[in-house]
Formats: sequence, structure tokens, C-alpha cells
Amino acid sequence: MSDLPRKAVTRTAKLAALPLGFAGRATWGLGKRIVGESAELVGRELQQRTAEQMFKVLGELKGGAMKFGQALSVFESALPEEIAGPYRAALTKLQEAAPPMPTRTVHSVLAERLGEDWQGLFLEFEDKPAAAASIGQVHRGVWHDGREVAVKVQYPGAGEALLSDLNQLSRFARLLGPLIPGMDIKPLIAELKDRVSEELDYGLEAQAQQAHAEEFAGDPDVVVPAVVHQCEQVLITEWIDGIPLSEVISDGTEEQRNRAGQLLARFLFSGPARTGLLHADPHPGNFRLLPADPDGEDDWRLGVLDFGTVDRLPGGLPTPIGDSLRMTLDGDAEAVYELLCEEGFVKESIDLDPEAVMDYLLPIIEPAQIDEFTFTRGWMRSQAARVADPRSPAYQLGKQLNLPPAYLLIHRVTLSTIGVLCQLGATVRLREELEEWLPGFVLEEPTAEEGSAAEA
Repeated sequence: MSDLPRKAVTRTAKLAALPLGFAGRATWGLGKRIVGESAELVGRELQQRTAEQMFKVLGELKGGAMKFGQALSVFESALPEEIAGPYRAALTKLQEAAPPMPTRTVHSVLAERLGEDWQGLFLEFEDKPAAAASIGQVHRGVWHDGREVAVKVQYPGAGEALLSDLNQLSRFARLLGPLIPGMDIKPLIAELKDRVSEELDYGLEAQAQQAHAEEFAGDPDVVVPAVVHQCEQVLITEWIDGIPLSEVISDGTEEQRNRAGQLLARFLFSGPARTGLLHADPHPGNFRLLPADPDGEDDWRLGVLDFGTVDRLPGGLPTPIGDSLRMTLDGDAEAVYELLCEEGFVKESIDLDPEAVMDYLLPIIEPAQIDEFTFTRGWMRSQAARVADPRSPAYQLGKQLNLPPAYLLIHRVTLSTIGVLCQLGATVRLREELEEWLPGFVLEEPTAEEGSAAEA
């Protein structure tokens, strides 16, 4: 029996205490104001205390609480620098670790799913988990054929804990909203809830991971571990060593951060084109930086883990994304506006100024306007401030735009990846990746036959 359902009452109490803590600190802040401290100073201290409490609670819990915290963690770079410190420290912890499941519970799950003689399937099995995440934890082992493997064991009762936490968090989403400027918390929680059943299905995850492993086998830039064995609650894949991306963010060299950023962008845009799947959980805990040459460190490859959340895009990323980007760069406001209306980004009942829409979009696509762009926290903060300030035209226009359901996950993954690039401070040739992999971004030259037909 897992500690997740057994401690359901404790989990609920901890999450319920968050809005009470917010209210208490607000009262404390009012008291500080009354005795003469400046609003700016009090506000900063209030936000720091709130961040510390919220992410301490989320970090102590698995399930949906941790899942939510990890999803927020990639947006840390949007925070004002003076309050980013406490967030950064608390959020980074969520990207790599969670409290471990008891060894007896792990053995019980493995015996139930692999058979009572499960230990005979391994030459070695480490009881101490190598990593822990929101719904399962990973143990290192050696499979009976000598391959080093990662054994992912799902927490019993993970599904119930996931839904319970997310339901609880959605009740006070409005209070959490101001913590990440420009971030709409409610749709994020709703989307996480929609993905629960997929994330719990290790069969679906194994299919998605194996599809990537086969497509990227021998790739010079991306490494995806192959699936070794899968059954309910257990997923066994090949083991890969490497530097966690969170360590590259905190301590990596400029070369490592730039290479990681380039490969992250390449994987984001090439994955759907090559596999028909979009890896939809781009927080740093799911990536590793590996030496391209096992005997040296002249270059690096990107190791990609955890395919529990994917978006199925059989035709790759939608062509209208590339079309709208290209036309925005060309300055064709009318064509961009018409395409946004066709795709449902502008509802029929809304009438907007195409030039105003262009002014809204141009700063967002700045990284695609030049051959090489350096992603920084400062740039991310300026974008967040622009769309989150109720006094700004961008905020007012943004409220009138609509995000069609088919683009919801693509939008979040793209924003999350940009957040990680800003955490890396990476200089990336993004335009190069868009030209190579994004349908519609580059107009195709007509073939000789098509040209002759057009002339005729």
C-alpha cells in the first residue's frame, strides 16, 4: 500500500493550508504597511515568503502537487530578478527529486507485476531510487542480458493522488496566478487533469518512447533509451548517464548551455516531423547532456527521458504555425490576421486591428527574426511584463485572442521550452531549426512539372 492514498487526509490538509497561508501573509503585509514600511518592500517580502511556502509544500508531495510544481518550474525565468532567488531554489528541487517510496512497496509492485521471482530477471537491482517524479520512481539495475536499465515503478494509488491534488489546486488557482506573471494557472491545471489517464498508462508511454528510440537510433544529436520491458505499473528502459539539465543550468559552461539549448530547440521541432509525436513535458529533469564521444567531451548530445505526456501530431506540427510566423516576419498584417481568424485564434464575434495584432506578435517571435538569438531571463521577464500588465495594449489584446484546443498543448510546450532556454541563457540558431523542421515556415519552390503547369 502506497503512502499516497494512506496519507490522503494529510495531503489535502497541506494543500488546503496554502490559501490560508496566503491570507495570513496578506494580513501580515498590511500590518507592516501600517507601521510605515514601503509597499514595494512589503510586496517583495510577501512574494518571497509565499514562494517558499508553496514550493516547500509541493516539493514534499508527489502526485499532482509535484506535477503542478514541475510545470511551473520552467517559467521561473519570467519572474522579476529580485524575487527569483527563492523561487529558483525551491523550483529546482522539484525538477530532479521527490520523497522516495518505501523499498517494501517497490518490491511488492515488482512481485505483483513481474512475478514472485522478479529478482531473477535482473543481474543487479538497486533498492535506492536513482530518481523520483510525480507518479513513479526510477531504480537502476542490470537486466538479465547484461544491459544497464532504468526501472520505473509507478506509485500505487498515483492516479487518485494526481486527480485529488489537481482538484484541490484548481479551487484556489486564482490565488496562485499572480506568482508567475503572464501565466494563466487554471487552464494549466485543467490540462494536467486531462492528461492523467495517459500519464498513468505505461503501455502508451512505452509505445511513444520506442517510436522515438527507433527514429533517433544512431542520431548524432539526440539519444532516446530503448524500451526493454513494459507491463502495468512497471516500465524498463535502457539506462543513459549524463549531466541533468538542471545542473547544466546552474553550473554548466557556456559551451554546454549553448549546445543544450540548440539541441532542445532541435528536438522540439524535429520530433513531431520525424515521429508524429510531440514530447510534451519539457522540464529540465527530463533531459541529460551526454558526451558525443564516450572517451571525450568535444561535443554533446541530448538525452531525452519520460514520454508519459505526448501530443499526437500525425502530420507533424500544424502548417498554419509556420505560415503565420513567416507572414509575420514578412510584415503581412492582413494575411496573418486572416489566418488567425481561420484557425480560431480570433473568434467570429471579435473584430481586431490587424496592425495591432502584428505589434502584439512581433516581440514574441523576435528569436526567429535573426540567425542567432541569446535567450535570457531579462528577455523572458520583458515578455511576461508586456502581456501581464493590465495597463498595456498587449495585455488588452491578449485577453481578446483565443487559444483553440488543438493548439493548447503545442502552445504550452513551446512556452515551456523557451522558459528552459532562458534558464540556460543559451545562444541558439532558432531560425535554422524552424527552416529545417517547421512546415510552412519556408515556402517550397515549385517543381519543374508544377512550374510548367502554372505557365500553361
